[in-house]
Amino acid sequence: MKKTVIIVLVAIILAGCVKKIDEEQKISDAAYTVVPAEEIPDEFAVKIKEAQEEAFYLTYADQGYLYIARGYGTQPTSGYSISVTELYDTENTICFHTSLIGPKQSESVKEVESFPYIVVKMEYMDKKVMFES
Repeated sequence: MKKTVIIVLVAIILAGCVKKIDEEQKISDAAYTVVPAEEIPDEFAVKIKEAQEEAFYLTYADQGYLYIARGYGTQPTSGYSISVTELYDTENTICFHTSLIGPKQSESVKEVESFPYIVVKMEYMDKKVMFES
């Protein structure tokens, strides 16, 4: 009986030590370019315009490229920007991490609502895009 209890305890302890392989583990950084507003495909630009007042996460595929957009909704002034902190692929997904950067204290801002967003372009991959801010 004691031997059975010891075997069960050892099995439980060892099971807790086994490292699970995370299938969302980073494979590599993805090559991308930030797309200027005038180069965004028209159909995608319309979707962005429709969504801009609220935070949004959009993707669009066109001619062998994947466009990924992240918007932060209505902001109270001008001067906001967005940086891409990471863009990488895993076995099953593309992970897109961004951050919103507020106006610098020394920056002259206009007291007008703005709708900051960023669009990146990369080679098309048939994977789900995961957004994180």
